[in-house]
Amino acid sequence: MICLGIESTAHTFAVGIVEKKGKKYKILADVRDSYSGVGLVPSELAEHHFDVAAEVVKKALREANLEIKEIDRVAFARGPGIGHALRVGAIVARSLAYFKEKDLFGVNHCIAHIEIGKHLCKVQSPLVLYISGGNTQLLVEKKGHYKIIGETLDIGIGNFLDSFGRKLGLEFPAGPKLDKLYFRGKKLIELPYTVKGMDLAFSGLLTATIAKINKEKNRDLIYSALHTAFSMIAEVSERALAYTNKKELLAVGGVASSKALTKILRTMCKERGAEYFVPEPRYCTDNGVMIALAALIDGKAKRLKIEESNVIQKMRTEE
Repeated sequence: MICLGIESTAHTFAVGIVEKKGKKYKILADVRDSYSGVGLVPSELAEHHFDVAAEVVKKALREANLEIKEIDRVAFARGPGIGHALRVGAIVARSLAYFKEKDLFGVNHCIAHIEIGKHLCKVQSPLVLYISGGNTQLLVEKKGHYKIIGETLDIGIGNFLDSFGRKLGLEFPAGPKLDKLYFRGKKLIELPYTVKGMDLAFSGLLTATIAKINKEKNRDLIYSALHTAFSMIAEVSERALAYTNKKELLAVGGVASSKALTKILRTMCKERGAEYFVPEPRYCTDNGVMIALAALIDGKAKRLKIEESNVIQKMRTEE
């Protein structure tokens, strides 16, 4: 069984091809093209994705040494994400499924991140920390479904990092650049720390941090902002480990590749007697492989008719 997966929830249009034989999965192709503008302007994202879609699909098929007739399933990220960007992926997937007579599957973007993390890190039932641009969630799987036990009450950690970075004049995405600058900090500046039980919030921290730009050294402000935000994440993660009695913490999503966050979470897990897992950085960020993989795992994606293959911009992980 071979699946071609299309990811287009935000700045990246990606195609991955995965083959399933028995219980084993093999990555045959992984091709991506990312929008390089300032921020995420929906209309510009759509234009970029439409411009590169055909070539990305062709490159993926060449990389896998396959023809489209050899593909069994076509899958696309149905949500959550930016509407304009999601629709491009859906249109491409519908077209391939309809004209080439392939089965069409809609995939929850969040679940795809989790499933590729579990697959690559070889963990079965961990506590999951999903951290990306628009999402910050703690999840556990129960009877084949994911349940959110804690999440951000306002913006995702990735949006916090990009908004802060933009104010400092850093290009999008700002997270990786801030992560490198974090280790140059010398002084911890007091900033708002907002944790409410299993939930947390970043907007107050963002406002306070921006207000201190040009009043503190950038290296110290970056260190303090990231250390505060990541400590909040570590606190709710530790509380979730205690609540669930899990001994494995799996971090997935773009922000999971942060070396600063990894250092903090790995230390916390070691002190709790738990193991910390994170996929290689390439598969923390958005990719088509995770969409194809999720569509091949029983119960993790939904087979759709063309007429019901709408995108769901605010799709929840529980769905």
